Amino acid sequence: MTALIDTDRYPIDRPGPARAALVAQARADLAARGMYNLEGFLPGAARLAADLAPKFDTEAFTHRRRHNIYFRKDVPGLPPGHPALAEVETVSRTLCADQVSGPLTELYDWAPFAAFLAETMGKPALHTMDDPLARVNVMSYGAGEALNWHFDRSEFTTTLLLQAPEAGGEFEYRTDLRSDTDPNHDGVAQLLRGADPQVQRMALSPGTLNVFRGRNTAHRVTPVEGGVARVIAVFSFYDRPGVRFSQEEQIGFYGRAA
Repeated sequence: MTALIDTDRYPIDRPGPARAALVAQARADLAARGMYNLEGFLPGAARLAADLAPKFDTEAFTHRRRHNIYFRKDVPGLPPGHPALAEVETVSRTLCADQVSGPLTELYDWAPFAAFLAETMGKPALHTMDDPLARVNVMSYGAGEALNWHFDRSEFTTTLLLQAPEAGGEFEYRTDLRSDTDPNHDGVAQLLRGADPQVQRMALSPGTLNVFRGRNTAHRVTPVEGGVARVIAVFSFYDRPGVRFSQEEQIGFYGRAA
């Protein structure tokens, strides 16, 4: 992995003071901001994006979906027509794990990577998915395409930005818009109207590893502008082994079942 990631700057595989300091900073950032970023984690991001470009042209599944922020038609406590259920559109092209085998899947399966993530999250261990499609995905967003407002189903998301667009494609988020005890439906409606003053925006640089708690923090990627796509890898880890999507979920996300 030393040929892929910058282990001199980020010694996630070597116990010692430098790794301990890195873990401590990541935990502090998670507590303060709900995320942490390791810039330059993957120095060869541009090369990986270039290698995947032909696959996006010939093999990718175009995921175009209208949805509400919950990705569910019915939400307990919300009547049909409530502004918190307003629909938005997400459009992207997706390559699955079986289409990107190589450096990205090798990193995903590298035990020190999962161990480092688990430690920063304060968990005893994290496990890779058993799903041959969902374990690693790479998404491409072209001009006018976006990942729209949503809450994550999982506790956290781990991504690596491979290519940044010319403009747009920025990460917007509203920290702790809801909680496990308060769904804050009126606050969700305010966000969807574009009237939430606490929304924050962040532009990542290629090669940045981002770890983000998104279960209760609403977030989106703004529409891409220009002729350069936003390309990002998504790694799916869980605190239990054996996780796999249903065939219905695979078809919905990828247009096929494993």
